[in-house]
Amino acid sequence: MAMSVGGDSSEKPMSEINTTPLVDVMLVLLIIFLIAVPVVIQSVPLKLPDVRFDPTTTKPENVSLSVTSENGQCAVYWNLTRVNSNELRERAVTKLQAEVDRLGPNITPDQLPEAHIRGDVNTPYRCIGGTIYTMQQAGFARVGFISEPAPGGNPRA
Repeated sequence: MAMSVGGDSSEKPMSEINTTPLVDVMLVLLIIFLIAVPVVIQSVPLKLPDVRFDPTTTKPENVSLSVTSENGQCAVYWNLTRVNSNELRERAVTKLQAEVDRLGPNITPDQLPEAHIRGDVNTPYRCIGGTIYTMQQAGFARVGFISEPAPGGNPRA
């Protein structure tokens, strides 16, 4: 790369752009990105679950709860009956105790009833989280969510 210095006045002005500083800056940026990108992209190797759903198998001893929000207040329904937090805990303890008494001393964890929660899309998480917490306090080890699959979705894709 040459640079014109001085000379006679009959020469025309130089109309070429000196690209040396531009190339220097680009090389520096390239080196910085080559060093910085592997540091930023480091991640923990995980095996994420496949997006599939199993059809719900409802046993008669399972508890069906519906959670929604009405006028900013959480509303929990045990089947079709609205209950508050204390009533929910009392009913859950009574239901679980009745099932344990019915099944006898040789009970396995698979035989215990489950709590199935259907949560409205617009319900705040505090309502659903409170319901989960209450059911776990009552002794339910299995609390699951009932959702609606996407239209035309294949459950075993």
